[in-house]
Amino acid sequence: MNIPIVYNTNAYDALHVLKLLDGIVDIYLPDFKYFDNEAAWQYSKVKNYVSIAKQAIKEMYRQVGQLQLNAHGVARKGLIIRHLILPNDLSNSKEILQWIAGELSPEIPVSLMSQYYPAHKANHYPLINRQIRYSEYVRVIDVMEKLGMNRGFIQEMDAPEYYLPDFEKEGHPFE
Repeated sequence: MNIPIVYNTNAYDALHVLKLLDGIVDIYLPDFKYFDNEAAWQYSKVKNYVSIAKQAIKEMYRQVGQLQLNAHGVARKGLIIRHLILPNDLSNSKEILQWIAGELSPEIPVSLMSQYYPAHKANHYPLINRQIRYSEYVRVIDVMEKLGMNRGFIQEMDAPEYYLPDFEKEGHPFE
């Protein structure tokens, strides 16, 4: 059985580490979280996120290229970029999508996620202490469409209801 190696990451990867993975990883699945270093520092405590993520994603693309599917539609090799829409456009979704379409290709599949849920210390930060609004969700989808990015995946708005685990519940937290 030939199973592809998938590397799921926050895209805050050192180039020398990614180069060690050249020829090993079949599918890169980076989360491109922010296009603003201040937001990256404020909410994830990482410095220079934007330039590091852009360099890392370019290297991933160099290694594996466009997404390739087998005859059954199963991914075999390539790049899929995940992006979580944040409230108040704190992830700068438009800029991220424009960068992907312009610097890489509008054919790169983007997995657009709407599942943001304010947890842990989100109540300390008023701008992220809520779920995304429908208007924010639609605005990002419109940008994808205008850029011709139609090979991706768009998570439905009701996703937080289904993907939020209840760890207080008996049994499985996702039931």
